[in-house]
Amino acid sequence: MRILTLTAALAATLGLAACEGTDLERGALGAGIGAATAAATNRNVAAGAAIGGAAGVVCDDVTPQLCN
Repeated sequence: MRILTLTAALAATLGLAACEGTDLERGALGAGIGAATAAATNRNVAAGAAIGGAAGVVCDDVTPQLCN
């Protein structure tokens, strides 16, 4: 169940973070989404923010078709 929750959170972070223009904007949005998801699932909020922020920053490198 934990893997499913983390996978869903990562997918949501990448999907929503792709909507912003710069790496900084995507990173900030990803960090916020990661922190909120971690708080909602009673996980480590700092780790959620770090993972979400990193996912937001690299989403344009990993999926350029989604992060224009």
